[in-house]
Amino acid sequence: MGRGVHTVEVDLMQPLDPDKKPAVHQTPLNHIGLWIDDLPKAVEWLTSRGVRFAPGGIRKGAAGHDICFLHPKSNEEFPIAGEGVLIELVQAPPEVVAALR
Repeated sequence: MGRGVHTVEVDLMQPLDPDKKPAVHQTPLNHIGLWIDDLPKAVEWLTSRGVRFAPGGIRKGAAGHDICFLHPKSNEEFPIAGEGVLIELVQAPPEVVAALR
């Protein structure tokens, strides 16, 4: 939806096999993605403050942007997490960063 740097992507997902992962149908809100100006710096800063990330680190996402995920559940080592929601951090492309400054 939208145009140019103001485009918003909404993915409606249905599992190919409800018995296999990823279980995109559980919870009803599978995940939310947020543009980040400097993803490596954000991950470093959040980790230093006790935020738990899902395994896999920073990697290319389906749309070609670098991504990583905050884990939905905290633990003793990392007491801050997504409160039950998988949160995707997405490296914003330069044109988005410039337009939204």
